[in-house]
Amino acid sequence: MISCMDAVDYEDPFGFEDYFPTMIDTLGVERFMEELYNGFCLLMDVSIGLITFESLKRNTILMGLSELKDDELLCMLIEGDLDGDGALNQMEFCSLMFRLSPGLMMDGFKSDDLQVIS
Repeated sequence: MISCMDAVDYEDPFGFEDYFPTMIDTLGVERFMEELYNGFCLLMDVSIGLITFESLKRNTILMGLSELKDDELLCMLIEGDLDGDGALNQMEFCSLMFRLSPGLMMDGFKSDDLQVIS
């Protein structure tokens, strides 16, 4: 089965580098999870506490990522939206970030080391 991310013709203008394993080594698991939570907060719609298409588009533009196309943003949401509500909650966002990190997937990072920060 092909994923939405595979279906979009996406050229990475930034040269993706997976910093998550290094961040965990440097920060430790708890601090790394806090940083993931901070990333979630940067992208979410503060009125509902979820990342929506509108909040993702608005905040990526504010962060200087205006070259991302609507279909790329939509695919990010679809790829991470596990409950089908069209938005990402904190757990879905963290799960997506881990799935997109080849270094974490190859290192076999233990999921019991993780917890949702609220």
